[in-house]
Amino acid sequence: MDEAQTKALPPAPVRTGPLRPKVVRRTQSLVGRTARQAPVLKHYPFAKVRASLAARRLRADFEQVRSYVMFVGHPRSGHSLVGALLDAHPDAIVAHELDALKYLEAGFDRDQLYAMLVTHQRERVAGGMKSSWGYTYAVPTGWQGRYRTLQVIGDKKGGRSTARLAEQPGLLDQLTATVGVPVRIIHVVRNPLDNIATMHRWAGRPLEDHVDSYFERAATVTWVQQQVPPECFHELTLEDLTADPATALTDLVRFLGLAAWGEHLETVASVVFPSARRTRDTAPWTPELQRRVAEESAAHPALARYGLQG
Repeated sequence: MDEAQTKALPPAPVRTGPLRPKVVRRTQSLVGRTARQAPVLKHYPFAKVRASLAARRLRADFEQVRSYVMFVGHPRSGHSLVGALLDAHPDAIVAHELDALKYLEAGFDRDQLYAMLVTHQRERVAGGMKSSWGYTYAVPTGWQGRYRTLQVIGDKKGGRSTARLAEQPGLLDQLTATVGVPVRIIHVVRNPLDNIATMHRWAGRPLEDHVDSYFERAATVTWVQQQVPPECFHELTLEDLTADPATALTDLVRFLGLAAWGEHLETVASVVFPSARRTRDTAPWTPELQRRVAEESAAHPALARYGLQG
């Protein structure tokens, strides 16, 4: 989201246990190192004690959880908006960028992980729910940071979660085993030209570098989709969300097994901005680089719809 191959990809890997899938190996060079360097151990003792204390108070609520939700995909694609909207549902907590897989890797159990998610989101809501560029994710009259019943819980950290799964594919099975409920995955898709242009504007590296990392993440997303049942993977385009937020929100809660929005739907939908920004228009695209994006997008069904749109 904005403030939402030239060679064919190798064949999708068959899941065979602990072997690292070939389709995600290249991703390690650009995003895997960042995932490894997160300071888990430095903050581990305090975070774990704090989570354990919170879990004692909330354990009865955690027994009601029926699904865990995780986002995969790219930075600046719309995940923050979707996560904030889902967090407004009375029966869900979707934390904003806790990076839950980091704590899973560090050995946190289900209750500690859930406690971190609830605590993190409550603090986020108390802090004002604003993005780094000033857009507010607050939903008037919504349930953000609180819940009526806790049926769905999860984390909005799409880009970093994808990097961690590229580096350590076994985390997907570890997450499923730890939470003990279905893991439901959301992939928010944005026009690749806009998505890459926005990443370029924020990170400042050459545009071609962002094209490389974009399609490396796309390969990881394809692998993740092949590891889970079809009913546990949901794709949503930012363009469809902004064009018809009510329908997109209805589909999301149905995917997660949550009750319909009812009277809250109109209020929640009103937070969605009217259209996705065309940041591609201000990026230094060359015809050759645009063609490369179109050709590599054609290998991914979620991206093929965009073609060479200018």
